[in-house]
Amino acid sequence: MKLSDVLLPEFDQEMASTRKTLERVPENQPDFKPHPKSMPLARLAGHVAELPLWGVTTLSQDSFDFAPAGAPPFQPTVMTSRAKLLEFFDDGVAKTRAALAAASDDAWQRPWSLLSGGKTLFTMPKLAVWRSFIMSHTIHHRAQLGVYLRLNGVPVPSIYGPSADEGSM
Repeated sequence: MKLSDVLLPEFDQEMASTRKTLERVPENQPDFKPHPKSMPLARLAGHVAELPLWGVTTLSQDSFDFAPAGAPPFQPTVMTSRAKLLEFFDDGVAKTRAALAAASDDAWQRPWSLLSGGKTLFTMPKLAVWRSFIMSHTIHHRAQLGVYLRLNGVPVPSIYGPSADEGSM
């Protein structure tokens, strides 16, 4: 069995759970943040929505420079509407799922680097980048978004089991 075939079910499950969370993001609180050091709600939701596309970048390139010298830096996604957010997320999930399904076992072992202004911040095998900077990163920020939902009185969806708002999955 190909490594990608092992990873696809987890990707599908986590993206479905992430979409359930994004579907509930309130549009009327874009600047809400639970602490001065926290991201505003519209930026956090945008970040959660943009993370799947990082999978395409990881699988199709050997590096990514988010602040390349002499070129515009990476522009973070900020939610402007829930509908646009979900459309962007769904598009990223579809593109990443296709890249994931097509990835060879050899590709997962190749090194990938994150850079800033040409300086290497880290280099890891693509599989390690997938696990940490795509999947775990998404799960981490999705959980933060769940706290934002709770603090705004929005029912939190069940993810790995019942939530206080949903008794079943």
